[in-house]
Amino acid sequence: MKDYELTVLFHPDLEMNLDPALDKVKKLIEANKGKIKSEEDDGKKRLAYSINGQTFAIYRFYNLELPAEAPAKISSTLNISDEVLRYLLVHTDERRVKLQAEKANKADEAESSNDKEEKGE
Repeated sequence: MKDYELTVLFHPDLEMNLDPALDKVKKLIEANKGKIKSEEDDGKKRLAYSINGQTFAIYRFYNLELPAEAPAKISSTLNISDEVLRYLLVHTDERRVKLQAEKANKADEAESSNDKEEKGE
């Protein structure tokens, strides 16, 4: 299983009832033996250029673990989905993930040492 990032731009008319579209994406991932590690809602944003006559989209980001054959199947399904304006499914660079984790650990260590200094320990 490899790590992937999936960015989905949903049709802006789904703003009031986005749950069925989100469930469809989650079921698609799970049906292809994938696992959602994290999910982030970035809300409704203006697009840099119009897509299918739409100037806004609802952004959703997923961090996934997928088997080798899953990205092609997920891509083919998202291509024909009416709810999805655009998507981007990319393989996550393991070195970048490790670097970000190391930076986060260093920041946490620095914060905890600052807290100790303030308490006088």
